[in-house]
Amino acid sequence: MKIVFLDAATMGDASLAEIAALGELVCYQKSTAAEARERVADADVVILNKVVVDKDFLDAAPKLRLVCESGTGINNIDTGLCAERGVLVRNVAGYSTDSVAQIAWMHILNLAGLAFHYNEYARDGRYTAAGIHVDAGHPYTELAGKTLGIVGMGAIGRKVATIADAFGMKVIYYSTSGTSHCSEYPSVTLDELLERSDVITIHAPYNSSTAGLIGYKELCKMKPSAFLVNTGRGGIAVEADLVRAVDEERIAGIGIDVYEREPLTLDHPYLHSRHPERILLTPHIAWYSREARARLARAIAENIKKGW
Repeated sequence: MKIVFLDAATMGDASLAEIAALGELVCYQKSTAAEARERVADADVVILNKVVVDKDFLDAAPKLRLVCESGTGINNIDTGLCAERGVLVRNVAGYSTDSVAQIAWMHILNLAGLAFHYNEYARDGRYTAAGIHVDAGHPYTELAGKTLGIVGMGAIGRKVATIADAFGMKVIYYSTSGTSHCSEYPSVTLDELLERSDVITIHAPYNSSTAGLIGYKELCKMKPSAFLVNTGRGGIAVEADLVRAVDEERIAGIGIDVYEREPLTLDHPYLHSRHPERILLTPHIAWYSREARARLARAIAENIKKGW
């Protein structure tokens, strides 16, 4: 069995030993669409993260029996065409729940707590020159008693909610599927969530129901003091509209880990805001803890065993 990993760089230093034990493992750090087609010609199993699986890809892989997504989202894979060709598709769910919740809260706490401002203030001489023991001009926001609005109450959303409980926050959520499975917290309409929340955090998949879900019109319904965090998928909240809302001070700030196009281009609106201090960016790392990647590698190996 030949196993080809087309973008192994995404796994960093995670051990792939369990996968290698199952057959001949060939790893490429990254692959363009053209390179991918050349590299899967004799592959029985393909592992990938962002490489697109379409007709041209499948035509180039006559022996292919299994596509393993090294992650949860499979919007890069034409699953219908794979089914027609008899190619199994397997993803990995749940491996990064704790990690994504942690990074979501890192964003929330840094935005509400002005962490980066305070660090710079203490380091660049302003604190020394101030003559008083506190930065009196920049009070931060206390989260206790505030409302956290969660867009998408799956496993990650629920984990984020339990952490909010510990901070003494009220939790509400909007179901992007239209089905409110979670009875522990109130399910509300999107408009109600936008209007009531002091912090909104997105944990939904990207699909036809969520693409462009939160644009400028929706952002204008939020409190001017509210923050929005997206560790779900890029494109659920319209990127240019988020920057516009921040620049016009219609919302207090945003924390973003996912993007419509990754990596960011240098002309991206996020990098040219009039209020960069209100925009916290991370490079799609919410899933990337050491522990999560180890779980992911083990799960990919299990998917190959079961799919083969």
